[in-house]
Amino acid sequence: MEVLRILLGLVLLLPALGQDEEFKTRLSPSERMTRPHLEAAHRSASRFQRIRRPIPERSGFHDFRCILHAHAEDSTHTGGTRREMCGDAVRAGVHGILLTDHFRPPRDFMDSWRFRTNGVLFIPGSEVRGFLVHPPRSILGAMQLPTDRFVEAVTQDDGMVFLSHIEERPDHRLDGLTGLEIYNRHYDAKQDFRGMLTLGLRMTDPDQAAELAALLKEFPDELLASQVQYPTAYLEKWDEGTRTRRLTGVAANDCHHNQVLIVKMVDVDTVRVGTVVDKDESMQSISATLRPSIRRLTRGRNPGDILVRLDFDPYFRSFRNVSTHVVAPSLEEAALRRSLREGRAYVSHDWMCDPTGFQFETDGGWMGDEVAWHPGLELRTRLPVPAQIRILRHGEEIVSGHGTRFGAKAPGPGAYRVEAWLQIGGELRPWIYSNPIYLR
Repeated sequence: MEVLRILLGLVLLLPALGQDEEFKTRLSPSERMTRPHLEAAHRSASRFQRIRRPIPERSGFHDFRCILHAHAEDSTHTGGTRREMCGDAVRAGVHGILLTDHFRPPRDFMDSWRFRTNGVLFIPGSEVRGFLVHPPRSILGAMQLPTDRFVEAVTQDDGMVFLSHIEERPDHRLDGLTGLEIYNRHYDAKQDFRGMLTLGLRMTDPDQAAELAALLKEFPDELLASQVQYPTAYLEKWDEGTRTRRLTGVAANDCHHNQVLIVKMVDVDTVRVGTVVDKDESMQSISATLRPSIRRLTRGRNPGDILVRLDFDPYFRSFRNVSTHVVAPSLEEAALRRSLREGRAYVSHDWMCDPTGFQFETDGGWMGDEVAWHPGLELRTRLPVPAQIRILRHGEEIVSGHGTRFGAKAPGPGAYRVEAWLQIGGELRPWIYSNPIYLR
């Protein structure tokens, strides 16, 4: 408790929301949460959305915005429902959701939603044993098998298995997997300890809480995206793996609609800070001895009252924060499964700008393909807005440029992928991560 008091005391010295700051090339999450930067980020994103130019779709294929690693009605720490999820998916322009229910035997996660409704296709699956699993049928009898045999059971026919939460299992083998997460929203939140403390403390001051609520209303996408960082640990694992095998990279939306932060009154001198899915005993107690402004929050209120409530991650906003675009011939389960297994997908932070139509190709192939390398073979990419473009081989940048079109000759065999970055609020921020083209 003494360590916590020291940390909280240090956070109290941080500047209040709305204070002017000098923008840097790379800003911390806390710096991004200030009004000047949120306003600047909003202006940048709005500009990209205005100048965006559609790209013709590849013949016979469509770009479907999909969500992987999604939770609803599947655990005590999940706050959202499937109906809520579906409504927000329609609003966000999402085409497919691959559910990953927490495994709760004897319930069979394959009995979840498996149909298309209101233009949104639902595919059942589970987050279990460190994987996102999407078998074609029930595998309840295989859940306790050794890992290798479990993976084999999942991937029979057109089943898929993706390694999840790379930070928790950096040395996990990749043999037999369909792919892995190359970005995980939850990991960014876990890394931002200082930012989370800052939010909690600001919610215990009436003036700062009111300002935070105003910012959340004016700049909801920008505020949620403040924590997004370049996923180095995830990309390094992926780049090392694709040296020797094909691995599809996907985004872990990891949405629960549970980041609804609250301040709950205990007595006139004490509050608890947590989320709507936390039990009282698991919330953090803060006293007026440490934070005198608490007395202004509790004045005229009763024990048990919710004094502050801020909803940071409704499904709609979470879906806009990051998604996996799957390029497939049709919005059908078999078609999405095949395209994901073949690596015809890319990850995007869609709140900055709609990336639909993004292309990465070479003579004789495109994302996910294996193509014979020869001297002079060119890699080409196309985007709907000008961006900073990086072409990488095994994680090492071989060339970069700026524009809506960019091409470069591949210096040799290898797994090549593209990153596109946008200038948002005075700093370059990652926008798109493509799946590789494998030159053999």
